[in-house]
Amino acid sequence: MRIDVATLFPELMEEYLSASVIGRARAKGIFTAECHNIRDYAFNKHRRVDDTPYSERQGMLMQAEPIYRCWRAVCDMQKAQPYVIYMSPQGRTLTQKKCIELSRKDRLFILCGHYEGVDNRVIEKIVDEEISIGDYVLTGGELPALVLIDSVARMLDGVLAEEDGFMDESHYNGLLEYPQYTRPEVWEGMAVPPLLLSGHHANIAKWRHEQSLITTLEKRPELLEKCELSDEDLAIIHNYMKNKQSV
Repeated sequence: MRIDVATLFPELMEEYLSASVIGRARAKGIFTAECHNIRDYAFNKHRRVDDTPYSERQGMLMQAEPIYRCWRAVCDMQKAQPYVIYMSPQGRTLTQKKCIELSRKDRLFILCGHYEGVDNRVIEKIVDEEISIGDYVLTGGELPALVLIDSVARMLDGVLAEEDGFMDESHYNGLLEYPQYTRPEVWEGMAVPPLLLSGHHANIAKWRHEQSLITTLEKRPELLEKCELSDEDLAIIHNYMKNKQSV
């Protein structure tokens, strides 16, 4: 996979993309990420890429032409058009399902807005999809873009040590992840559930699934409405609620 990012702050992006798990995967060539400074495509000597909007709204708006030139240069370089994403609070909220979908694409071009956003004409011209990371507004699209890249890249083959590293995580199958524990066996008087020390893999797997159902029910019950629950799953939920009410 190749990911190109159009941004006003490539140095901010580069620092994160060169660190930790994502940085190691990038260094190994598992995926390619290139950050492009939109100012390099400005058409004035001051490298200005913003102007006042045609409205009474305060602030500055990023111009269409520098963004378009950046996108065009990436297309010419790759001899193909990447899938274009604009990080925007108006977009659909990023989900694990969407991350899985995007991880199967060969090329992504991520546009990071700034100031009051970007001229809508360039959105209409080149953007395939607008994505948000939540119902709030940030000063720029760089942090959302890094969230997107991290969540997509970590599912590529070879990024994590084992595929199970993400397959049993929260949201992958629609449920939240089960509770996890590490050494010491007893901390502050609280012990690790004995079953996890048994070494019985089938029973541990069953416990994990039950705990995922219960955790989802307690923390994000609305997610259960979107899951395909078996009769056994429904029985687990029913028994848990019944026991909870009797306490």
